Order: sequence, then C-alpha cells, then structure tokens
Amino acid sequence: MSRLSGGLVDRNAPLNFRFDGADYSGFQGDTLASALLANGVQLMGRSFKYHRPRGVVAAGSEEPNALVTLRTGAYAEPNTRATVAELYDGLEASSQNYAGALERDWLAVNDLLSPFFAAGFYYKTFMWPRAFWEKLYEPMIRKAAGLGALSGLPDPDAYDRGYLHCDLLVVGGGAAGLMAALTAGRAGAKVILADEDFALGGRLLAESHTLDDAPATDWLRATEAELRAMPNVRVMTRMTVFGTYDHGVYGAVERVSDHLAEAGGKVRQTLWRITARRTVLAAGATERHIPFADNDRPGIMLAGAMRAYANRWAVAPVRQAGDGIAIFTNNDDGHRTALDLLARGAKVAGVVDVRTDAKALGDYRLYAGSVVTGSKGRLGLQKIEIRSGHKAEWLDCGALGVSGGWNPNVHLASHHRGRPVWNEDLLAFVPGEGGPAGLIPAGACNSEGSTAQAMASGARAAARALRDLGIAASVPDLPKAEDIPLEQAAFWHVPGKKRAWVDFQNDVTVKDIALAHKENMRPVEHLKRWTTLGMATDQGKTANVSALAVMAELTGKPIPETGTTIFRPPYTGVSLGVLGGGDTGPHFRPTRLTPTHEWAKARGAKFVEVGQWMRAQYFPQGAETNWRESVDREVLAVRAGVGLCDVTTLGKVDVQGADAGEFLNRIYANMMGTLPVGRVRYGIMLREDGHIYDDGTCARLAEDHYVVTTTTANAGLCYRQMEFARQCLWPDLDVQLISTTEAWAQIAVAGPKSRELLSRIVDGFDLSNEAFPFMACAELTICGGLRARLFRISFSGELAYEIAVPARFGHALMERLMETGADLGVTPYGTETLAVLRIEKGHAAGAELNGQTTAQMLGLGRMVSAKKDSIGAVMSRREGLAADRRRLVGLQPLDPAERIMAGSHLFTRGDRRDMETDQGWVTSACYSPHIGSHIALGFVENGETRMGEVIVAYNPLENQGCDCRIVPAHFVDPEGERLRD
Repeated sequence: MSRLSGGLVDRNAPLNFRFDGADYSGFQGDTLASALLANGVQLMGRSFKYHRPRGVVAAGSEEPNALVTLRTGAYAEPNTRATVAELYDGLEASSQNYAGALERDWLAVNDLLSPFFAAGFYYKTFMWPRAFWEKLYEPMIRKAAGLGALSGLPDPDAYDRGYLHCDLLVVGGGAAGLMAALTAGRAGAKVILADEDFALGGRLLAESHTLDDAPATDWLRATEAELRAMPNVRVMTRMTVFGTYDHGVYGAVERVSDHLAEAGGKVRQTLWRITARRTVLAAGATERHIPFADNDRPGIMLAGAMRAYANRWAVAPVRQAGDGIAIFTNNDDGHRTALDLLARGAKVAGVVDVRTDAKALGDYRLYAGSVVTGSKGRLGLQKIEIRSGHKAEWLDCGALGVSGGWNPNVHLASHHRGRPVWNEDLLAFVPGEGGPAGLIPAGACNSEGSTAQAMASGARAAARALRDLGIAASVPDLPKAEDIPLEQAAFWHVPGKKRAWVDFQNDVTVKDIALAHKENMRPVEHLKRWTTLGMATDQGKTANVSALAVMAELTGKPIPETGTTIFRPPYTGVSLGVLGGGDTGPHFRPTRLTPTHEWAKARGAKFVEVGQWMRAQYFPQGAETNWRESVDREVLAVRAGVGLCDVTTLGKVDVQGADAGEFLNRIYANMMGTLPVGRVRYGIMLREDGHIYDDGTCARLAEDHYVVTTTTANAGLCYRQMEFARQCLWPDLDVQLISTTEAWAQIAVAGPKSRELLSRIVDGFDLSNEAFPFMACAELTICGGLRARLFRISFSGELAYEIAVPARFGHALMERLMETGADLGVTPYGTETLAVLRIEKGHAAGAELNGQTTAQMLGLGRMVSAKKDSIGAVMSRREGLAADRRRLVGLQPLDPAERIMAGSHLFTRGDRRDMETDQGWVTSACYSPHIGSHIALGFVENGETRMGEVIVAYNPLENQGCDCRIVPAHFVDPEGERLRD
C-alpha cells in the first residue's frame, strides 16, 4: 500500500473493488484512480495508436490516459476516467484498448512500426490503391477505431432530463465559485452552484493552504452548510456543465447514482437545460506538462495532480511504499508539491528545475538549471535521466511529477467562438472579449490563481453580475488566504532526438508537430487534424498549449500569433444515453395520437408510425386473413361508395394579416395572392436550391386569412421555414402565423356518395356542384351548430371533401359520420388504402418529394411562376435543373402476376445494369384492385416521350427484375371527371 498520513478519505469506511479481475480495497472518498495508486497500481491502460503502457496523468476530468470500463454486461460503460469515477463497494472495472493482456499487449507491435505511423499517415496511406479501401482499409480502421467497447446490449439504466432557471449560474465549486455563490446567495438572488466533483472545494481540497490560519476544510464545511441552508441557492455536485448555448442556456449532466452500488430506483444521470440570466465561470485551471524523451511511462504525472493525491487522498503514486518521487518543473508550484509530499511522509528523491536561479524550499535535493532527458521502466517508472549542460546522471525514482505551468479552463467562455487571448505573465490563454453574453470569468480560469485572488475575483464577479440585474450585493469579508505569486520560466519542451509525447492518448509527439510544420500543416486547425492532436477524450486540455508553443518555436512566431483552436461542446464526454434522456424503445420519441385513435383502436385498426403520429393503417374485418384483402376492400369501397380517413396529421398553418397574400406568394412557387376568398389552390414550396420542399393546399377563408396545409412528415419543417421567413427575411410584412395542426381534427370524406353523406350533417349549406365546386372552401356549422371548416379537395381522385372541427370533437364526428352513412356503406380506411388511391391517381407524396426532385420532374414546371419572385424560383431555372429530363410516369408489369418493387432502378431492355445505363427509379408501388395488377410510379429519362415502351424495373439487392410498360401516371380517371362531378 502507498497510503500516506492525513488526507480527506474516511478510513473508517473501507470499500472493496475489482480491477482487471484482481481484488483491491480503498476508502470512502476515493476515486478509482486514487484507490488503484494506493494499491501500487500504475499501469491502467494503453495508448490509442502505439499501444504504449499508460498510467494516471491527472486527478480530474482532464485525464487523457486512465480510461477504463466500469461495470459489466449490459451495464458496462467504456472510456470512463478513473480519476472521476467515485469508488463504491463492489465496483468492478477493467482496463481497455489492448489485445491479450494489459501487461503483454501484442498490439504494442505498433510501437515498433511507429516510423510508418507518423503525422498524417491516415491521409497518406489510405488513398491508394483505390480498390483497397472497401476491402481492406475501411474494415481495418473500423476494427481499430475507438478505445473501449460497447456491450452491444440494450442499456438497462434509466436517464432523465430537467429544466432549471436562475439569476446566477456559478460553474465551479472552488474558492472563486464558492465566494461567488455566497455573495449572490446572501443578496437574495436565485443561484445554482454546479461542480463536477463529488465534493465542493476545487483545488482547496488538493492543497495544504490554510484559511484564517485554520485548515481550509473548516471553512469549506461552514460555507457549504450556509449555502445549502439558503432556500434561494441550489448546490449541485457531481454536475458537469458541458456546453454554452444561445440566450443564456447551458447544458449540464448530473451523475445522480453513478457512485452507488445499487441505484435503488434512481436514474443514473440527468441532463439539465439551465437558463441563467448571468453566469460566473469559475472553472479553474489545468496544469500542463513538459514534453521530454519517453515522458509517457506509467508513474509520470502532473505535479499538481501528485499534490492532490497526497493531500486529498493520502496517496503516494508509486508502486512500492518508500520509492522515491522526483519533480520536474519550470516554476515554484513544483516545489510546493515536493514540500507537501515531504509533509505527508513521502520520500522526495529530488527536484529538477530548469531555472538556474531556482532555490530549494525544503529538505530535498535540487537540480537547478537542469532538465529531465529520459526515463526507464516500460510498465512503470524506475529512473529518470537528468542533464545539466553536458553532464548527465540517472536518478532512481518510482514516480515523477511534471509542472510546466497552468492553463485557465477557457472552454465554456469560448463556445460562442469567443477567442481566448494570450497572457504573457501567466504564459497561457485567458478568456477574451466576444464570448457568451452574460458570462463573467473569475478565479484561476481568469488568471487570478492564488487562493486570495480567486476568492476576491469570485465575489467581485458575482456582485457585478447582480448589479447588471438590478440586485444589490456586497462583497463578503474574505478569509485570510494564500497569495503567493507564481514565478515561472517560459520553457515548453526538452529538445532531443527521441520521441517526446505532447498528446498522450493519441500518441502525438514533438516530432509529429515538426513533421506537420515541414509538410505545411502550420495553421492550428490543420495541425490538429493532421496529427490528431487534441482530438482525444480530454480535447487537448493537457496538450494544446504545449503543442502551440512547439509550433510557434518552429515557425518563429509568438504563440498568440500562432493561434489556438476553437473549443466546442461538450467540455467533457457526455453519454448518448443521457443525451437521449432515457427515450428508448417506444419512448424513443414522442408519440402523437389522432383524435380518432381510440375509435380506430376499438374497431381493430392496425397502426403504423407516420412521422410522430400513430395512424390507422387499415381496418381488418373478420373474414380477412391478410392485409391485402383489407386494403383491396377499402379501396373498392371508396371508389364505389364513400370512405372516411382521419387526415388530422396533415400540417395546418393559419396565416393572417394584411400582407398574408404577399407573404404566401414568396413562400409558394405558384401565385397565392390572387386566390379568391372561398377557394383552395394546390401549391408547391421550393428549397433555396430550387428543389421541391413540400406540397399541399392553400385555402383563403377571408381577405386576410389563409389556411396552409402541408404533408405530415414536413409539418414542423414547413412551419419553421415560414416562421424564419417571417421573422428574418421579410419582417416588414404585416403577417402572423400559428400552427393549428393539433387544434383541428380533419376527416377526409371520399367517394361518389360523399356529398350525400355530408349533406346529412351540414347545417343549411348548399353542397351542390354549382354552389360548392371542386377546390372550394367555407366556414360553416354542422350537427346543429358545431363550427367547422369544409374543403372540397381530393387526394383519391374521387369526389371528396375534408371536414375540420375542433380537435375535441373529432372522435364524435367520426362516430356521427359512420352512423349517418351506414345505409350508404360508409367504410373507414387507413394509410395503406390512401397510398393505393393516390398512386392510382398519380399524386406525388413523400416518396416522390424526397429532396431530389424538381417541379419539372413532376410535370409541375409551369407552377413556378415567372411573374413573381419566391424562395427557390430563380435557382429552379438553373441550366442543370431545367435540362433534367427525368419525368414522373406510371409503370405497369407486362405480367399482371409480377410485382414491381419500390426502389428498383429502371433500365432499357438488353442494356447492362449499372449507373451508366440507369434510366431512373421506382418511387412508389402497390397492388391496384381497380387495374387488377401491381402498378408503380417512377422517374424515367424523357418519360413523357416514351409512353408504351417496355422497360426493366430491377432490384439489385434481391436480384429481382420485372418487365413493365411505361404508361401515364394517372391510372384512374385521367381526365379528372370524378373529382369534379
């Protein structure tokens, strides 16, 4: 055991756990990393590319190396940082990213092949020969990709989501964050204090500093108790704020039960959406290392992390108790680590300081003006090489702490493309101007790193934020705290011929950066992608600044001119499970039910998911043994009599205002402003690139009132597009929009007897062809006073109407229509029948409006008005689109018994079947009881001139083909006489 004296773990609460099948013990308050180090375990994983042995580097979420899989079976979670995994009794963890055994990973052969895996080798290697990509390269890359492995089983854990609002969000529970929360809490503001650790205190937990001449833990306990007692303050530990978004919104994940052996019915994690009026960012800073030859061995870590393990967890990170610990530093902070290790009873073998004027602060050997130039011990550090000038010596040690200075955690301040700025005194980037609105950095993340500075900074930031909100706040009395300035030298790496690691996880070395420079990949974004630097799970927290310094040295430019990469959410890894909020299986997305759902369910309807709606697919009857029988019956019933279909799911948008007509002229490709009151017009909307976006109808109920209908699938998209156009493109127009899709139940009444059925329920309204012709609309009442809207439109090609009533009356209306039309043989029909009816009539639907079709392809080119401008109209006239000769046609098999498959490609008979001879494709297919065979719609080159030609519909997936004849798309009533009857 490598336990030291003191620490903040509860030695009266021992915990047992397993790692790689071996049994170990720790204490309450340990992390998996601290408990493993206490048991002398340094080797915890393998690097991604070269599979080199890896041990703990850090003590927090910046850890790049110690990634493990927690739990087993379906509960297994890979790529968890051992440094943030809270220990509990019975925890089972395993190392990852190796083949064979962790100590003898046979994939470490990659390390011997490292000359072939230099920077950019992915881009250089996998381009040739071309034929190798699909057969060799892609399978190999997919097999090697990733670190840990998923179980492949459904996740049995529960997740949740929630919403929080506050006056002030404080990110970080260290010295600065606690003072900010205390200041705001005492002022009466609504405060949320979020910290990713399971204990408040930040670096105060890792240091031996005192507050008011007493242990810092005394002040922490008192402050936390006061904050938790305030009803206006919500303290949330185990909570990571991972992203900054628009309008003061922050994404955060709370680890609710990750630290419990048995969740006891609790969710595992909760995804929080926090809306904050103001935010204090007190995220602290991350220590950086100094690259030198072979600096990646287990046992080599950040000196600040080593100090945290000693002070908080009472651990010396060596394999055997009594092994010496060395420090390599360019600043005073490394000496503080040596002093704290000595105070805890650890053996300090020496401190190597690059500064020639460095002085020892305690009883340890100092190597001033020296550097570490090498190390030995493949599976765990055994000794380091120290060089001063031309003199070199080897020093025995079991661990090495490296301190190259501290980088403020500017990530959340940079998520809105806020560019950090270089601070020459700190030798690091700090938050700059232009970041998220309402966010104020404080403490170490704003270059105010001493305890006294951090506390004062946090209090000032909170007072400033509240002042902006009109809330008076005063800075509390601050405890007497450490305020020693950090003296450091600008020393970034140790030059040498051997490999010196910058990014531990992705195996990026100083040599890789030099090669990127040589190959002209010098801009930082190019450097990142060429070398994969900073693309690991730590997102470059421990590597970026060191890499930029190396590149700056190579280019001869200062670091701020070399630049920095853009930080993007998430700040740390977020599981897909919590992002989904537990929406799996039937809860994957919200299910919407039509007003007649229960009625249809009672009649035995079979349902299908359409968009987010559950719609009746067909209504089987007793003697029917398969779905085709039901659909055929429903189709024939509509064609011969009258049928009812719930079409509530169609998008409905009320458009009102003096400029409503002009607005719709710009939205639709065809003219809508000239539409007479009481009439309906079919219309198409185009995307900006000229392709069809959606189709539907537009009804004018009054001079300043239109009702737009859209397809079910695009209802939300169309409304969003219209709202964007109203607010951003043409804000000067007097027009208002509201989605009424859920407000109105709408039922299609179709068939030659539909007028007779409706005449029985409308209140004194003339439905004759002369008074209410095809494409008419009206507001009326039915059933003795119920307000309704009636549209004479047809999707089936028969005489048809759609009647809309307030949604709560939809069920009752369907029952009334069924009862009233019983003697007419009224028949309910579903989406399958609807599809057959529209294919028989040649109406385009989602399969035809798939994002790659134009108005010309559908035979609707003349609908794109040349008399006005509209979205996509100009682009639709581009030469490439205008010259497209593919046209919508009908297809009918020569043999009525053969079936045409939707998705089949079309080829001229006798031609070879490949993309060069492809003549088009089949979009929709069905069996038509009216025609007596399968029929289909599809797009064919020069389709309008090829009527009667025989073509092959070929399905390459199933090697199935069918000879079919090109016919007009309108199989039923091509002249449209029935719907105008």
